[in-house]
Formats: sequence, structure tokens, C-alpha cells
Amino acid sequence: MSIGSVSGTVEECRGLTGDELELCEDANDVGTAIGAGLILGLWVAVDFILGLTYLIYRLASRQPHT
Repeated sequence: MSIGSVSGTVEECRGLTGDELELCEDANDVGTAIGAGLILGLWVAVDFILGLTYLIYRLASRQPHT
């Protein structure tokens, strides 16, 4: 199962048919993609901050060359 796949019909879409059902399911897919994108973006931002913090720590704790 991929990060953006949802199985079945969403509760809010039950009882709809035709274009209304398609529009409701498409809106759900967009919401899922936005949520997954936000989680991925947050993960990348935290990873960058942690990497930068580690780099600064390593540079600050090096022994001076004599």
C-alpha cells in the first residue's frame, strides 16, 4: 500500500453516485496527498535542522591545530 492510497469509500461519500461520488473521492485523495506532503516536509525540515546542529557541534568541538 502506498502512502497516498486509501481503500474503500470514505464515510462522507457513501450514498453519492456519479459525478458527486467522483468529486467526493477526488477531494479525499487531494486531502490525503496534502497530509502526506506535510508529514514528509516536516520530516525533511527536522532532518535538516538535526544535521545542521550536528555539524555545528562537530565544528565547535574540534581540537585546534598547533
